Amino acid sequence: MKKKKLFSFLSLVLIASTSVLAQSKGKPLFNGKDLTGWHADVPEMDKKPDMQTPFIVRNGLLVSLGTPGGHLITNDLYENFKLTYQYRFAGKPGNCGALVFASTPRALYDMFPKSIEIQMMHQNAGDFWCIQEDITVPDMEKRRGPKEKWGVNGDKLRRIPNLTDGTEKPLGEWNTMHIECVKNSIKVWLNGVLVNYGYNATAQKGQIALQAEGSEVEFKDIRVASIKKFSE
Repeated sequence: MKKKKLFSFLSLVLIASTSVLAQSKGKPLFNGKDLTGWHADVPEMDKKPDMQTPFIVRNGLLVSLGTPGGHLITNDLYENFKLTYQYRFAGKPGNCGALVFASTPRALYDMFPKSIEIQMMHQNAGDFWCIQEDITVPDMEKRRGPKEKWGVNGDKLRRIPNLTDGTEKPLGEWNTMHIECVKNSIKVWLNGVLVNYGYNATAQKGQIALQAEGSEVEFKDIRVASIKKFSE
């Protein structure tokens, strides 16, 4: 009888531990089969709805073909969350990005939704780009440039370079992006290295988006989890 009780107790502990682990990893944003939970906004397809969408599923991976330009946007809004995913350039390296706090579509250049972008451009992964939203970082003038040129649209200084070099994996290997958003602050880790941190953002919730911006990129293991504070 005691052995049975002990076995039952250990089983409950195992189930509880598995549940906690699953919650810490978060829920999948991509099911590996189709784009359920997402919608595409591709301006060129307004006039040519039959053209090839730049967002497809291939061999269980979410693929951004790069062209035509546009965004794959979650249907749901997120606040106080951790976003993790793996990515790699499928061919020639180039440009792409993940957007957080996304809201008004096509708010910049009739293409980019109002948001803050976490850059994935080759050799620049982890930069912030301000897209009709703003964010503050330490050493702001040193990193962003003259204050009078800061801005969130047009030819203003919208880019805030990341803190490190050499954190991207060699081409063809998978990179791990880890983005945490708590209230109006954002921390970004690339392959386990803290590459950017910003605060006092002008938004603190919104949709999540992935870009088609010229280069073919493969994504896998895209997950989101609710958090109350930064992990470190």
